Amino acid sequence: MKINITSVYVDDQAKALAFYTDKLGFIKKTDVPAGEFRWLTVASPAEPDGVELLLEPSEHPAAGTFKNALVADGIPFTQFAVDDVYAEVERLKGLGVTFTQEATDMGPVVTAVLDDTCGNLIQLAAMK
Repeated sequence: MKINITSVYVDDQAKALAFYTDKLGFIKKTDVPAGEFRWLTVASPAEPDGVELLLEPSEHPAAGTFKNALVADGIPFTQFAVDDVYAEVERLKGLGVTFTQEATDMGPVVTAVLDDTCGNLIQLAAMK
């Protein structure tokens, strides 16, 4: 058994696709019409056939409540691994990305938290 797809709820799929590809550097993997929405996934260019991230519409009534509660408490929805959090924060700031937590040394790991512009906080992490 392995993880194939995981999701992040987004307010706007087109906006999310632009952010996750243009800013974070993921590649579009799947884009299939699904009623009024799309089955829209991105993947890491380092592992294009690896785990996909589904940019899932946050249309379910519980999704908004869930996302808002996480953001209000400063809790990231998910986490992405990077080689160097400090360098990645600087790169992303240069692209206009907003951080709610700067790169922070947490002992065995360095983390930072960004706003994905689609209603989520996303954590970046690198093990030391």
